[in-house]
Amino acid sequence: MIEFKTTAGALTLALGLGLGLAALPQTATAQDSVTLSMATPWSGGHWLEIGANSYAEIVEQVTDGRIKIEVYPAGSLGSALKVTETVQNGIADMGHAWGGYDWSVDRTSALFGGWPGGPNPEEYMMWLYNGDGLTLWKEWREDVFDVVAIPCGVTETEIFMHSHKIVRTPEDLQGLKLRTSSAWAEIAPKLGASTVVLPGSEVFSALERKVVDAIEWGGPGGNLEAGFDKIAPYIMMPGLHSPAAVHDCIVNKNVWEKIPEKDQALLELAGELAMLKTYLGYAKMDLAAYDQLKESSSAEMIIVDDSLVQAVKTASAEWAAEQSADNEWFKKVYEDQAAFLASLSGLSEFRFAPGGR
Repeated sequence: MIEFKTTAGALTLALGLGLGLAALPQTATAQDSVTLSMATPWSGGHWLEIGANSYAEIVEQVTDGRIKIEVYPAGSLGSALKVTETVQNGIADMGHAWGGYDWSVDRTSALFGGWPGGPNPEEYMMWLYNGDGLTLWKEWREDVFDVVAIPCGVTETEIFMHSHKIVRTPEDLQGLKLRTSSAWAEIAPKLGASTVVLPGSEVFSALERKVVDAIEWGGPGGNLEAGFDKIAPYIMMPGLHSPAAVHDCIVNKNVWEKIPEKDQALLELAGELAMLKTYLGYAKMDLAAYDQLKESSSAEMIIVDDSLVQAVKTASAEWAAEQSADNEWFKKVYEDQAAFLASLSGLSEFRFAPGGR
């Protein structure tokens, strides 16, 4: 939990940022320093290293060391799948969270945690910072979970499937036993698949032992590290089920209220910087891994047919309409997100997509 130590670094930082003395709280010249504990659902890998750890490093930098964050791997501070609950209960001061793990509480989490009809990485960032996404996210987190949300990372587009069976068309989904999570676990059955939700620790063995026909997990970088291409002969792309997701660094309300307003603003700033760092970091990792998969993996890479793309689009819209019918938060966020995505259509007319030249 919180540890306070006295320091005199606040004045130097504020002047260096050009804030001036008027911007400082009354106690800033002898401000307390804080060590915050951060729970995560990640036992290792890029979401821990590039994600949670990067946010902690940025916070320490922008606060001149006044705020330090001790990052705990999955399970060492509360349950790996219940980071939000761990923060709510004060077991951890804050958490590095993914909305998909709050799925059982509110389906609105999928709109931030990645879903088949959702934004890609760039679109998520534009919706958050050029649209109403950030405001809606904060209001939703506070209203439903009573925590403070700071978006702090945008994830990669995932690989659609590592599979023992070829999946190219809607017909290929019929009877497929698929390990997945969040919205896709309810949308894929509309197309004939049978879905199974398993924790991350069981995904590899389930695919290896053919408990499931196929799995989805992450992007090329994370999946290459996991070795899925070595145990299943087919890799399906692109990631229709999750074009991207956003992680948030959630803070216990009581802890947040003890942090001076100026430092609260710096924690928010660190979130924006971490968004950029994760966007660039995951893209670099995924591109290198994708090249390696093409060059050295024995798995066959398959681009799904447009008929499957359209079928997923239709099923996702149907699912979203069902959720909107009896969930006011879902309806509010979904309609705003959909309208913003529609407003971006001109981008494809006057600029090249990354890698498209």
